[in-house]
Amino acid sequence: MSELILHHYPQSPFAEKARLLLGFKGLSWHSVHISPVMPKPDLTALTGGYRKTPVLQVGADIYCDTALIARRLEQEKSAPALFPQGLELVTQGFAAWADSVVFSHAVALVFQPESLAVKFAKVPPEMIQVLVADRSKLFSGGTATRVQLDQAKHQWPTIIHRIHQQLQHPAGDFLFGEPSIADFALAHPLWFLKGSSVTSPLVDAYPAVAAWLDRVLGFGHGTSIQMSAEQALEVSRNAAPAVLPEEVFEDLNGFKAGQQVTISATDYGTDPVAGELLFAGREELILRRTDERGGTVHVHFPRMGFCIQAQ
Repeated sequence: MSELILHHYPQSPFAEKARLLLGFKGLSWHSVHISPVMPKPDLTALTGGYRKTPVLQVGADIYCDTALIARRLEQEKSAPALFPQGLELVTQGFAAWADSVVFSHAVALVFQPESLAVKFAKVPPEMIQVLVADRSKLFSGGTATRVQLDQAKHQWPTIIHRIHQQLQHPAGDFLFGEPSIADFALAHPLWFLKGSSVTSPLVDAYPAVAAWLDRVLGFGHGTSIQMSAEQALEVSRNAAPAVLPEEVFEDLNGFKAGQQVTISATDYGTDPVAGELLFAGREELILRRTDERGGTVHVHFPRMGFCIQAQ
């Protein structure tokens, strides 16, 4: 198989989720650092406009969203499993809750003024303004509603207490006994909170949660090798996309293979990606597009949380 290339930046919570998934699987990968803010010309040459972090590249196949990246890594190496047999729905349902509800609360708490003052103490004020303005654009236009700080503070005790309760009764050391996608989806927003002395106590006040988080973070990030963005683009230009899945194309809204469409996230970061719809499966959508820098690529999206529109 082609080498795994992760486009990410160190401070991104969802990138930390992907790095931990790579560590859990014991995989080797190439690391391409991208800007935390737009523009991201090297990344969008591959994705066609999708801007969220991280993105996984495997040759000329580009995987967007960590939910789909997890499935691709499961395909790369089936054991240890991210989706334990008999717990597929439970673990994925929990992961979706953690990636949305827990993450949105963590963002509100980390971006409170007291936390920002500590977290970005050495960052020039103008750079902080650029970051805040970028995130404001990122969260405009989609269905996601930014949690207000007072509401996040109000609801956090309930969220963390429920997590604490869950950790009292598993048959093993993780949320549902054995490690699963649920653990990694919950770990990254708590890791984000731990990055500031202002918000770290919101996790540390619950010893069972803090001990569980240490176990998850203990999987590490696998083995990474630095790669430049231009090298990653060269890989995509010189590779052929993988053969399409054998699963039957199915879309209840009537979209057909070969149709020119756009695909975009529905929650936030809703920048549309235009191309030829090649595949619509139960979990995955695949779009073909060509870029003068990235060549012909297949861009993969999860079905959940994304929509298709005719051009």
